[in-house]
Amino acid sequence: MIVADVNLVAYLLLGGSESAVAQQVFQRDPAWAAPLLWRSEFRSVLAAHIRQRDLDVRDAWHAHRLAEALFSDQEYPVLGERVLTLVSNSNASAYDCEYVALAEQLDVTLVTADRKLLRAFPDRTVSPRDFVGGRV
Repeated sequence: MIVADVNLVAYLLLGGSESAVAQQVFQRDPAWAAPLLWRSEFRSVLAAHIRQRDLDVRDAWHAHRLAEALFSDQEYPVLGERVLTLVSNSNASAYDCEYVALAEQLDVTLVTADRKLLRAFPDRTVSPRDFVGGRV
């Protein structure tokens, strides 16, 4: 199991330049977990695509349903105190720290392309490319 940030989910389900590596991450480990926050973040990603006319509402809703299935029974609440502690020790946002807190809680790796998170939490995070390359 891994914790997957919302950008990795978007790469997997919406395509783009990182789609192939996201698919490889999924092939290596199809058990993806996320904090409850992922739903709102993913809807924001979908909204941006709708507004840019990259995606119509029907396709956005389809992607949302696929994402819900991806995280079926793998969505978790996180402790606010832990999130705020992580925030106080880094430059990461509270949103991003929710993913780190969950990775700690589950004792798994957070797979993210976010360079700030990769620098701030090197013992808990790995890039998608490094994950696929087995550097975990």
